[in-house]
Amino acid sequence: MEIAVVDYKGGNVQSVLFALERLGAQPILTADPDVLRRADKVLFPGEGEASSAMEALREAGLDKVLPTLTQPFLGICLGMQLLGLHSEENDTPLLGLLPFSVQRFAPDAAHKVPHMGWNNLLALQGPLFAGLTEADHVYFVHSYYAPVGAYTTAQASHPAPFSAAVQHGNFHGVQFHTEKSGAVGTRILANFLAL
Repeated sequence: MEIAVVDYKGGNVQSVLFALERLGAQPILTADPDVLRRADKVLFPGEGEASSAMEALREAGLDKVLPTLTQPFLGICLGMQLLGLHSEENDTPLLGLLPFSVQRFAPDAAHKVPHMGWNNLLALQGPLFAGLTEADHVYFVHSYYAPVGAYTTAQASHPAPFSAAVQHGNFHGVQFHTEKSGAVGTRILANFLAL
């Protein structure tokens, strides 16, 4: 099975590669459209800022390639947010694959921004969460979020509910860091590889 990890100079790529290797996969870090199209699965990790990430995707021509992919696709953290329509972060147009707009958390006395640390998942749906329950926790680091909508497959709260995971067709996304979420994150990655 060929696993492609999108190379657009985004952060957090090495830890995703290591997590996949621990599962026995041999991932390929690539920006080559032909490799991405023929891969059995595609992962789209991200860490950083939306407008810089979209500029890097445009420079590599990946903003045109990624929406055409038909195999199982998983966006992680910023990689999930970039699947949406628009981000409040520097007023950035995104890939437009899922019908949400990314918003910034509003801090309050009890909830700092960024939302950082362990949080449990609620309202789990879909194959990524096979074998998991609402007692399971994953690791988040983010200041922006996708609201809950018809595309939401898991929720978390900070303090209001937000999309912890999304799906539309073959495109899946998780706001948390699977590769930093211990056994739960490993199970989610294994479930993705089994799609």
